[in-house]
Amino acid sequence: MGKFTVTHEINCNAETFWKIFFDKTFNEKLYREGLGFPEFTVVSQQETPTEITRRAAGKPKLDMPGPVMKVLGDNFRYTEEGRFNVTTKVWTWKMTPSAAADKLRQEGTLRLEPIGDSKVRRIAEIINEAKIFGIGGLIESSGEKQLREGWDKSAVYMNRWIAEHAR
Repeated sequence: MGKFTVTHEINCNAETFWKIFFDKTFNEKLYREGLGFPEFTVVSQQETPTEITRRAAGKPKLDMPGPVMKVLGDNFRYTEEGRFNVTTKVWTWKMTPSAAADKLRQEGTLRLEPIGDSKVRRIAEIINEAKIFGIGGLIESSGEKQLREGWDKSAVYMNRWIAEHAR
C-alpha cells in the first residue's frame, strides 16, 4: 500500500483557504485550467452547522505507463466524495475510479497548520493502493507520481489565484 504526505505553503489564512477550497468556480477552474482535466464538475455541495459535503466528478489527463493505461482505459474517470468536519477543520475524501473500483483505493485527509497571520501549511495525507496482481506496484508508483504533481500544481494555482483576487 502506498501512503504518502504532501505539504505546501498557501499564502492566506485558514478562513480564506477554506472559503476558496469550497468555491465551485475556483474548483472548476483549478481542475480544468490548472490541472488540465478535460472534464471536471462539482456535482453537489451541502453545508450543515457541523459539516460540508461535496461530490465531484472528473476525467483527469493521465500520463501513465502503457500497462497502467490498459487497466484504467482511455475513458478513465473518477468520482470524489468528501466531508469537511467544521469542528476539527479536517477534510476527508475518497475517490472511486470508473475502472477496477474494487481493486483501486485513493483516499486521504487534508488539514492546515497556520504559519503566521497570512500563510498556512496545507498537509495532505494520501492512501494510494492498487491490488492488481503483477502491476499493482506500477499502478501505485504511477498514481503517486501523478498525485504529487497534481498537488504541486494546485498549490501554485491557488497561490496565483489568491494573489490575483486579493482585496
